Amino acid sequence: MNSAQANAASTDVAAAGQPNVLRDQISEAIAANEVILFMKGTPEAPACGFSARTVASLEAVGTPFASVDVLADPRIRQELTALSSWPTIPQLFVGGELVGGCDIVTEMLDSGELAELLGEQGAADCSDAQASQDNVAQASGFTPVENHLS
Repeated sequence: MNSAQANAASTDVAAAGQPNVLRDQISEAIAANEVILFMKGTPEAPACGFSARTVASLEAVGTPFASVDVLADPRIRQELTALSSWPTIPQLFVGGELVGGCDIVTEMLDSGELAELLGEQGAADCSDAQASQDNVAQASGFTPVENHLS
């Protein structure tokens, strides 16, 4: 069975009423971190230009954020897309809500909306990132969440 077939099988199992542990852990990470970015790569080493621009936007505002490297396991991207109904990466969540991807975040930075949004939400502590990291690691066998302080 190749990885695409395994991913389809895991989604089919979840659709059949079985618990989807990875999706639950992603949801918990979103809920536990006031600002969390699902991206390709890490903030220190983004793996695509869109992720790099989104990280730069967050760093320009100076708000601490947690991050998840979706390249660590292809199931993360699949489950994240199913949760958010947003097909592209990166995806920024603030206060448990999807803000959007690179274009939306950079437009918000340019207009001042990002600083306004993160000024309200970003003051919250990202200290739950370690707990989220541990939970996602148990579900999938990797450690995708890190607390990134600008």
